[in-house]
Amino acid sequence: MKTNVDLSQLIDCVGDAVIVADAHEKIVLWNAAATRIFDYSEEEALGNTLDLIVPERQRQRHKEGYSKSMETDTTRYGTSLLKVPAKHKDGRTLSIAFTVGVLFDEKHQANGVAAVIRDETERFAEERTLKMRLSDLENQ
Repeated sequence: MKTNVDLSQLIDCVGDAVIVADAHEKIVLWNAAATRIFDYSEEEALGNTLDLIVPERQRQRHKEGYSKSMETDTTRYGTSLLKVPAKHKDGRTLSIAFTVGVLFDEKHQANGVAAVIRDETERFAEERTLKMRLSDLENQ
């Protein structure tokens, strides 16, 4: 695709986090929205693994899925919107929604992933409150 758009500028101006990690889960791209959502600066994030934002209880499953994606050159999620917990710098849990894609080298071997992430914490809490209210009304 040919474009005159400055991709670096595009990545930094979007409201969603854009995070790219290499084949070993090391973060190699972290945009301004990722800093806003997770509170880690680009300098703090680059070179660290995705464990930075993956909650402890999710790490093993995450690592297995990531390794499998690197081995098979694919992700089982395709273009599906994933909704999972994530970890903020201060330790609190966030609710995020994201899409993920596998990146390839010139030999078409998987060499990382790109994720576009949105913070859904507030919306998720509102939805949970509405469901509880509805349940209470149905039980009356």
